[in-house]
Amino acid sequence: MSGPTVGLVGCGAMGRGIAQIAAQAGLPVRLFDARPGAAEEARAAIGAALARLAARGKLPAAEVDAAVARLAVLDDLTGLAGCGVVVEAIVEELEAKRSLFRSLEPIVGEGCTLATNTSSLSVTAMAAGLARPERVAGFHFFNPVPLMKVVEVVSGLLTAPAVAEGLVALAERMGHTPVRAKDTPGFLVNHAGRGLGTEGLRLLAEGVAGVEDIDRVLRDTAGFKLGPFELMDLTALDVSHPVMESVYRQYYEEPRFRPQPLTRQMLAAGLLGRKSGHGFYPYGPEGAIRSPEPPPAAERPAGVWVSHARPALRQRVVALLARLGARLDEGVAPDGASLCLVTPVGEDVTALVVREGLDAARTVATDALFPLDQRRVLMASPGTHPAMREAARGLLGADGKPVTVIRDSPGLVAQRVVATIVNIACEIAQQRIATPGDIDRAVVLGLGYPRGPLAWGDALGPATVLEILQNLLALTGDPRYRPSPWLRRRAALDLSLLAVD
Repeated sequence: MSGPTVGLVGCGAMGRGIAQIAAQAGLPVRLFDARPGAAEEARAAIGAALARLAARGKLPAAEVDAAVARLAVLDDLTGLAGCGVVVEAIVEELEAKRSLFRSLEPIVGEGCTLATNTSSLSVTAMAAGLARPERVAGFHFFNPVPLMKVVEVVSGLLTAPAVAEGLVALAERMGHTPVRAKDTPGFLVNHAGRGLGTEGLRLLAEGVAGVEDIDRVLRDTAGFKLGPFELMDLTALDVSHPVMESVYRQYYEEPRFRPQPLTRQMLAAGLLGRKSGHGFYPYGPEGAIRSPEPPPAAERPAGVWVSHARPALRQRVVALLARLGARLDEGVAPDGASLCLVTPVGEDVTALVVREGLDAARTVATDALFPLDQRRVLMASPGTHPAMREAARGLLGADGKPVTVIRDSPGLVAQRVVATIVNIACEIAQQRIATPGDIDRAVVLGLGYPRGPLAWGDALGPATVLEILQNLLALTGDPRYRPSPWLRRRAALDLSLLAVD
């Protein structure tokens, strides 16, 4: 099968990865780097990577030599004449990329697409001033390119539809899933990914829980592979903090994307994460050094009363308590000795104590909206008696499952974070930056979330997500929690968040 000759300018990690998958797809690839010898080094590195795949039985040995033979090393940019597509993967500086494209215009043919692998710069700005800005588009891969099977195809304001469609076809030819996005700050993946880190940092700043507890809760109840602080340590704060600030500033200080001062302070202190040996976690030879889970509590309550305010959530909690052998107080109101368990949706314990007329000293909350099989989360109010809190912890951990106790917070941990993620995805859909299907595909493939945010919102129920956000907004007054019109309308009409209008 024939295909375009692909030019690759910039032979660092990203350039090498793009060149590798293009060559494996049977496409001729021409490599250029301004640093002498870099293109030849890239060709050798790609050959070594393919040989390792063949040694592990993941690639036929015959394909290694064939793929490497498709890689041609260039001495200067003029060798890119005749390419159907030229992808730049050079330094992340707007003027450097614009200068490169200006140099390429008189070299390449009229039908050549100029693609940028930028992760954060404006495609429209990059194309501005060129003789043919309509042939410039974003073609944003993720590192490591051979393993991260998604690529953002980004159309600037002047990008011709046929150019973007050609890159979609090229991505598919190279074995990747293309997702289309408008030229907006963060494009699609980095935009959709704002919720996990910023809301995790907000919970930390409010003193709701510590780093390890927030990560544990989001891994074990919401199903994330990494909690927000583990993820920021992996990507390194010298990468993740500038992205947080950049998206926030480019959206004219949109509250949904507001960073926290802590990461700026950590960056100044050199606490970057794994690569510096210390970030949110300290690191040793075996990786992150973590604190052990607290030992189980021996105390048990005499009886447990579960709020009747939310029957579906009450049923989940009652089923768990039956398995744990608890004595259930079945009264409409609790008797004078029972532990009172409430099941908030976007609320805190204090609000429910007041609304339901409960004894603050005996009341704790648990998150029944998320699965209870791996970890249980308890939330105490400032008025909860320590003995009752420990009795609740002892009971909910009676089968050996870990129990995390957090301070009073609207929406606990998982509800706040997931609702924030869903809301941001809804606003991306509302602004027509990408289709609902592409939003979910991009997040699953590019961020590794357990499910796409819009499908996740459907699983929880759009009305439930809306209620979480409305309660967060009412109790905090923070406009970061204002619900997207996309969410509000679909919740009102009982429609899927994936429904397109």
